[in-house]
Amino acid sequence: MASDAESPKGTGGRGANGRFIRTPEGAARDALAARLRAQGRSFQQIADELGLKSKSCAHEAVGRALHSIVADDAEALRQREAAHLDALTEEALTVLERTHYAHSHGRLVLDADGEPLLDDGPKLAALRELRAIRESYRRLHGLDSSAKIEMGGELRYEVVGIDPADLV
Repeated sequence: MASDAESPKGTGGRGANGRFIRTPEGAARDALAARLRAQGRSFQQIADELGLKSKSCAHEAVGRALHSIVADDAEALRQREAAHLDALTEEALTVLERTHYAHSHGRLVLDADGEPLLDDGPKLAALRELRAIRESYRRLHGLDSSAKIEMGGELRYEVVGIDPADLV
């Protein structure tokens, strides 16, 4: 893929990892390349107009612009989902902090001293919900490590209809 530094106007250098750093100027040029392509221009016309080395550089610039659009939309969705999970967390914490009394057949259950008996069921349910919300949050942000499956075993090939002595 072409980098920002390959064009005459590119000012991007390489980062510590050796990869080219995307500059605001390069991003603006890529966006312009995408707009020109949307207007029906050929990649060669885009390359000529933007001073790129070749039509393949123009093609890559359009690709980077499209990838950036998708990445921006995905990040906006991720932020919206994270806000929703935060709201669910607040609700679950409210349930967790509230005092819950046991009821049976619509009546408050009292202990031997006549005091209302506490019900831990709603708190435990809130804790389960909080755990599920945290799992969703970790998956949303890719914090869980991927599962690695190792397989082993033996494989034996058997040729049917041929005498092994004939192969020697």
